[in-house]
Amino acid sequence: MRKSISFILLLFVIGAGQILSLSLYAQQTTSFMVEVKNDSSFDKEFEPVVICLNEMNPGFRVRSAVVRDGNLDISSQLDDLTGDGQVDELAFVLNMPANTCKELKVELSSEKKENPYPAQVFAEMLISDKRGKHPSITSLTIPGSSNVYNQLHHHGPAFESELVAYRIYFDHKQTVDIYGKFNKGFEIEESQFYPTDEQLARGFGDDVLMVGGSCGLGTLKGWNGQKATHIESVRTLTETIRAYGPLRTVVDVAVQDWEYQNTELDMTVRYILYAGHRDCEVQVFFTTPLENQTFAIGVINMKDSDSFSDHAGLIACWGTDWPVGDTIKYAKETVGLATCLPPEIIREEVADNVNYLYTIESPGTTGFTYHITFTSMKETFGYKTKEEWFGYVQEWKKRLSAPCQVSIRP
Repeated sequence: MRKSISFILLLFVIGAGQILSLSLYAQQTTSFMVEVKNDSSFDKEFEPVVICLNEMNPGFRVRSAVVRDGNLDISSQLDDLTGDGQVDELAFVLNMPANTCKELKVELSSEKKENPYPAQVFAEMLISDKRGKHPSITSLTIPGSSNVYNQLHHHGPAFESELVAYRIYFDHKQTVDIYGKFNKGFEIEESQFYPTDEQLARGFGDDVLMVGGSCGLGTLKGWNGQKATHIESVRTLTETIRAYGPLRTVVDVAVQDWEYQNTELDMTVRYILYAGHRDCEVQVFFTTPLENQTFAIGVINMKDSDSFSDHAGLIACWGTDWPVGDTIKYAKETVGLATCLPPEIIREEVADNVNYLYTIESPGTTGFTYHITFTSMKETFGYKTKEEWFGYVQEWKKRLSAPCQVSIRP
């Protein structure tokens, strides 16, 4: 790495040469090269690249970054994912044609700058207000005995790309729910997940799934041997928006002392949505290694739905149902859902009354990562039949299994 220090001396003079004060400001920088290789036969659009800065020890507090592809600036963002005031990761997305390689230059700086790049994602969590003002919050922690589900507007954090929107329930369900769009664009800041009649007339999307007591779209649940169970009997529940963009949103759902299968677990489920993506990365962390606890992950079994499984971690469905209880104002919605799990954690493929599921175990580890995705048939840019959808998710899994390779050098 190459480091430099720029010194700026500031002299303040009063009257004929009287020095009032002298201060020294040091701007520190370091730079390095990043090589990104796409060795696959797939063209990659909006391919995420993440650099763990807390493993690099730049020697100063990083407060801004510039990523360049030759003379072209690449949109990027710095994220503090632990809440300690220090950035942990640098993230950006690239378009990488099949069998190509790019070299980019990254410069980190101690100088604080506003992020100049346009927002390609959006996130919010709001306190419900009867006057409609709904003040914004970043994080909320409650005792496990409390219930604030109806005190939060849209019942928890919501986040979106131009293609899709998600929300996470703030309760013992912690269920992933979805918002489908007719057209690409941002809607949540204006509609706040509940579009008005005027917004619907302008072509806004809305809630497209009734999740009920199911796992919705890929929510991690407990397993009692017969059915998926909610995450109950916890000391605290915290939901936090860690990153708002401009290129990815990061939302954490954390529980402390979850009394589960004869042990107590501290668990964080992190949802990451990147610009240009309909799928969401889900990272699950535990503070201590797992033993033989069994969990369940899958998708809701909608009424009269069709399902697809490759029996190796991919499970999907296509179905039509009422998304809300109001069957007069709202029509039935048709959606495709899918969850893709790493094969090594799969224990068994099962189903209960409301879900298509895999049971999973990961003994000796402190976490795992999986992915979720969906389409709404109302999309002008999406998928219109179950055949199209099931074909797409199989291709999606292949792409997930062939990420770009990232290396760093001075």
